[in-house]
Amino acid sequence: MFSRRTFVIAGITAVVIATLIFFALTGRQGRYTAGGSALGIFIVAPVHDLVTGSARFARDVWRYYFSLVSVAKENERLKRALSRSAFENNRCRELELANNRLRNLLGFHEASSLRTFAAQVVARDSSGWFKTIIIDKGSADGVKRNMPVAVADGIVGRVIAVSRFYSKVLLIIDLNSSVDGLCQRTRARGLVKGGVSGRCGFLYVLRKDDVRIGDTIITSGLDGVFPKGLRIGRVSAVVKRNAGIFQEVEIEPYVNFEKLEEVLVILTPQRRIPDLDIS
Repeated sequence: MFSRRTFVIAGITAVVIATLIFFALTGRQGRYTAGGSALGIFIVAPVHDLVTGSARFARDVWRYYFSLVSVAKENERLKRALSRSAFENNRCRELELANNRLRNLLGFHEASSLRTFAAQVVARDSSGWFKTIIIDKGSADGVKRNMPVAVADGIVGRVIAVSRFYSKVLLIIDLNSSVDGLCQRTRARGLVKGGVSGRCGFLYVLRKDDVRIGDTIITSGLDGVFPKGLRIGRVSAVVKRNAGIFQEVEIEPYVNFEKLEEVLVILTPQRRIPDLDIS
C-alpha cells in the first residue's frame, strides 16, 4: 500500500524524532548514563553525519556557484579590457606606420627643391581596366591637370582629372601612361610605358646603348610633366635580338602601387620650351 520511498522517509523522520526526544530527556537529567550515551551515539551519529554532510554539500554548492558566477563576470571584464587594449595597440601601430611614411615624404620634400604638398589616397579604380587612384586634394588646393605625383621611392603618375576637392591620378603602370626616361648610369634614353603585371617597358632604347639589369631609370624632364632626375624603376630584364634597331627592356617600378596611402603632388611649374623664330 505504501511505497518504499514513503517507508524510508518515515524511518528517517522517526529516527530524528527519537534523537530529539533522547537529547531532551538526557538533557534534563544533566548527565548521560553509559548505556544511554552509547545508545544515543549509535542512533544519532549516522543521522548527524547525514544532516551535516548534506548541509556541507549544500553550502559548498552555493559557495562554488557564486564563485563561478564571479569568475565568469571577471572573465568577461578581462575580455573587454583585452579587446580595448588590442584596439588601442592597433591604433598606435597605425599611427606609427603613418608617421614613418610621412617622415619619408618629408625627407623627399626637404631633399629636393620642388614645391610639394601631401595628399591621401582615398580610392582606386576597381574595374581592372585602368590603373588610377583618387586623392583628397583638388582645384581648391591648387591641383591642376598633368601635375606630377610622387613618393619618396619614386614617381607615381600624373593628374588627369580635377574636381574641387578631389583629383584622379593616372599611374605609370597604366597602359596609357608614358614618361620620358634615362638610364642613370649610361644616359641611354627611352620611353617608359605602362605594361602588364605591375611592370613597365622601356621602349625605343637603341640596341647599341648599354643598359643592364639592375640599372636605375630616372625621369629625363623632356616630357614637360615630370622634373628631371626622379626615380622611376629598376631594369629587371634586357633582350637584344639579332634584328632590329631597338632592344627590349623591362622595368620594375620602385613604388609599390598596392600599398599607396599618401603621395606628394609636385607644384613646381615645368620649364616650357620657348617658341623660336627660325625663319
